[in-house]
Amino acid sequence: MDAQPLKRLYHCTYRLQYHLVIVTRHRRKCITKPMLSRLETIAQATTEKWEGEVLEFNGEPDHVHLLLELTPRTAPSAFVNNLKTVTSRLIRKEYAEHLKRYYWRKPVFWSRSYCIITVGGAPLSVLKQYIEQQGTPE
Repeated sequence: MDAQPLKRLYHCTYRLQYHLVIVTRHRRKCITKPMLSRLETIAQATTEKWEGEVLEFNGEPDHVHLLLELTPRTAPSAFVNNLKTVTSRLIRKEYAEHLKRYYWRKPVFWSRSYCIITVGGAPLSVLKQYIEQQGTPE
């Protein structure tokens, strides 16, 4: 596996990557192929506004997966809430007729919950070993 280059800001060097999973409300299988493509476009544009990058995107009828890279200035929870708000608003507007079959009472699309996991290049055991082997001051 190739070493991934680090990114820099004024006072830090970083590589912050996250695996984000967002599910539809009540796990309804309502996402179609065109909708998934539109969700990817919206997610990429929203992530760029937050100075981040979508590295990978895919999904199934009831959830989507994103592999993201964000800056240290970005609070992951604030980003995810904004992403869910923007995608939900636009998808409900553009696919209103299709979504009426699934969500007829309230204007919802995503579940309130989400899963976000940090990812990196080295396994945790390798990092632990590296830190354990550091010299101690005398």
